[in-house]
Amino acid sequence: MARIELRERVALITGAAQRVGRVIALELAQQGVNIMAHFNRAAPSRVRETMQEIKSLGVEAHAVQADLSDAEGVDFMIAAAAELFDDQLDIVVNNASVFQQRDLLDVSLDDWDLTMAVNLRAPFLITQQAARIMARNPVPGGVIINICDAGVDGPWAKYPHHGISKSALWMLTQVSALSLGPEIRVNAIAPGPVMKTAGRVTTDDEWAAIGRRSVLRKTGEPEDLARAVVYICQEDHITGALLHVNAGEHLR
Repeated sequence: MARIELRERVALITGAAQRVGRVIALELAQQGVNIMAHFNRAAPSRVRETMQEIKSLGVEAHAVQADLSDAEGVDFMIAAAAELFDDQLDIVVNNASVFQQRDLLDVSLDDWDLTMAVNLRAPFLITQQAARIMARNPVPGGVIINICDAGVDGPWAKYPHHGISKSALWMLTQVSALSLGPEIRVNAIAPGPVMKTAGRVTTDDEWAAIGRRSVLRKTGEPEDLARAVVYICQEDHITGALLHVNAGEHLR
């Protein structure tokens, strides 16, 4: 079967104003996808710049600010997307994430609650609400993509609550794929190091050393993840899958 044509489809990407989310939004826009870009704390100047970049590719684009740690924030974001795009939603990328480094005994209840709210509860609520909109799409069906990470491959001692949330997100992906098929496909991507962690100084030598831990002995780029998103959107025979985009790091 031919690849799915993405032109004139509508995508909601969480955490899309900057970093990896921005690159995903731009890659989809290059395919002719109209974009609903969610952000929370990104600087207004950064949001405006990202929106200008997306619109320069000839697609319709809107930005919505929402705190996804609050269920009402999720409701507001989904309602805004439905209104601005006339109740059409074809693609959802759950990219927004909290990434806290803690020792297990130092994880506070607030740390735990925030991580679970953003990394797991928000994608769950978004999946529920997006699926209801997708059921009403002019073109039946849709695809939801959850961005996981190394937390799906085993215990992560330095990021205990984060790893648990992402492992659970992978289970949510599988349950959702089983529950929402055949109309809606749900998949996950587990990227490796494709961008230096925000707020942490990493030298070029340290970054190269991180890459050498993988099978392919290299780090990636945000575009590697973004192209994987487009691939999953275009291939209608893929659901309930976890795609590692990490140069084989999970095999080590």
